[in-house]
Amino acid sequence: MVNHGMVLSALGTVTDPELHYDIVTLNMVRNINIQGDAVNVDVALTVQGCPLHQKIERDVEDAVMKLPGVKSVHVNLGVMNDEERRTAFSRAFQQSQKGKAQDGAASPARPTPPGPQSGAWSPLLEETSSTVVLGIASGKGGVGKSTVTANLAVALNRLGFRVGVMDMDIYGYSQGRMLGARQPAQANAEQKIVPWNANGIHVVSMGMFVQENQAIIWRGPMLGKMMQQFFTDVAWPELDYLLIDLPPGTGDVALDVATRLPRASLIIVTTPQLLAREVAMRTADVAHRAQQRILGVVENMSYIPLGGGQRMEVFGAGGGEALSRELEVPLLGQVPLESSVREGGDRGVPVLLSAPESEASEVFLQIAQKIDAAAHA
Repeated sequence: MVNHGMVLSALGTVTDPELHYDIVTLNMVRNINIQGDAVNVDVALTVQGCPLHQKIERDVEDAVMKLPGVKSVHVNLGVMNDEERRTAFSRAFQQSQKGKAQDGAASPARPTPPGPQSGAWSPLLEETSSTVVLGIASGKGGVGKSTVTANLAVALNRLGFRVGVMDMDIYGYSQGRMLGARQPAQANAEQKIVPWNANGIHVVSMGMFVQENQAIIWRGPMLGKMMQQFFTDVAWPELDYLLIDLPPGTGDVALDVATRLPRASLIIVTTPQLLAREVAMRTADVAHRAQQRILGVVENMSYIPLGGGQRMEVFGAGGGEALSRELEVPLLGQVPLESSVREGGDRGVPVLLSAPESEASEVFLQIAQKIDAAAHA
């Protein structure tokens, strides 16, 4: 007679096709019910509507059917909640780190990037890489995260650094327009994608591969694959800083960055509103769970300069300061609400280039200086 232990051992040979670890380690097996020669297995998928759910179901059936005395297998598919999914990603990351440590002890071969995909590699992800990877995050949309990303990239470049931008806001890709690049993707002799060079910034975005204003309709696992490809299939030059424009919220891309890029630090963008601060705390919570470092907070659209030191605080005041105090990280700067920032983004000429004398330009440069100091502290 087949027993629970035998079924669980068989399921340990089934690998999740996205995370590349067995479904027992990832806690995807929720219940095993044995009734004579029939076995029922409950499996929780990492995401709703997983495109590879049929493969998982088929692999579970095949593994259990190999056990002596089993004549039928039924698989019930469910879905993990947010906390369970974070735990699964964390377990996959921990397993990959163990494997990498064992490989390093056996051979000094070149390192693989952090995360489940052990076959992919990028020099930006080497332990010895000097590139500072910064995720630019926000708890909600509409706070100007992408605008801050583009202008910080230009500010760091103005300070003499080699800067790249990875536009991982897949559904709301905008870095090409903001930085002034729109041409289709080009490949080099090695069939790697050549980043746009926009105002001295090396940029990769979904805008290279689709027509302007075309919607991207993907589920979570495909987003993780795109981030991997943006690292491994792009001919990145040597960079001092790589800024990753993350989608708002705590979805799959944020989880991927937290688990696969442990060297990456975060900068959280918010507005003066206390509500925006409360939402941004959720993004910070993901970073804390993954033991990621938060360099600081940028408060965008803080005020309208009225001249003579006077300000109009259209969206209230105190949100950025309250968030930085709660996270125990510095408030890196308060970016004023100036039309030149919006106009520069629309024209593909960021404000540091289109209106270098503006107050916003000065603030972005000051923030860039603080980021560099904090990143190397």
